[in-house]
Parts: sequence; structure tokens; C-alpha cells
Amino acid sequence: MNADIQVDIVDPRWRRRLPGAAALVRSSARAALDGARRGCVTFALADDAFLRTLNRDFRGKDKPTNVLSFPGSGAELGDVALALETCAREAKAQRKDLAAHVRHLVVHGALHLLGHDHENDADAFAMEALERRVLRRLGVADPYRMRGAA
Repeated sequence: MNADIQVDIVDPRWRRRLPGAAALVRSSARAALDGARRGCVTFALADDAFLRTLNRDFRGKDKPTNVLSFPGSGAELGDVALALETCAREAKAQRKDLAAHVRHLVVHGALHLLGHDHENDADAFAMEALERRVLRRLGVADPYRMRGAA
């Protein structure tokens, strides 16, 4: 894997809620970006307010979200941001370990940087299959197994 993975802990609560968060993000991103072109990707571990601002400014949705990806160009693969409160809330609601949920969202965000999407059923099926394969290699259970046919 040739991508340079940077982790910026914007919200220091990540260190308390998920010790080793930066290493977890790097290993998850490495697995998702395996074989990707040379370049740099930055992961921002932030909070709901940060993601809400990004979501509003770039997607026109004035609400926080779990993960956002911003593909780059040239030497930059892009940037991915995660919101601590939303990630923790989702993990609790889905009865998942926070680390496993964050691994899933990192993989999901990294795959977006590689051009994968889930705008239609066929693309969603293909992207979820990739996520499952990467997560299996990381020892994370299938995050979609409990979900209906959504």
C-alpha cells in the first residue's frame, strides 16, 4: 500500500473514548486502501459540530453525520472526517463495539476516496461486499448482517 495515512485528532475526547484510535484508523485505512495509488489521505477524528458544519457547507445538510469523505486529486487521495458522538451513539444503538464501528466507518470512508459509492442498489451491493471483505481481514463482524434488505 502506497498511501500515506495521517490522523488528526481534532477532538481530544477520542483519546479517552477509544484509546489507540489513531493506530486503529491507520490499520483500517491501510486495509481498505491496499493497492491504492501513491498519495496522502488525512483522517480527522472530530465531533458532531465539526461534521455538521462540513455536512452543511459541502452537502447542504444541516445535521451531523458519522463519516464524510472528500476525494482529492493528484498526490492527495483525500480527506475523511468522523464524528465521535454520532459514531458512539450508533455503536450503542446497534450494540456494536465502538472500535469495530469506527473500523467500519474508516473502511467505508476510504472506499469512497477510491471512487466507490452507494447511490443505487447495484453500487451499494458492490461497496458493501468490499467493506465486508476488508473488515473480515481486520477481524470485524459483518456490519450489515443485522440489517434488513435496505
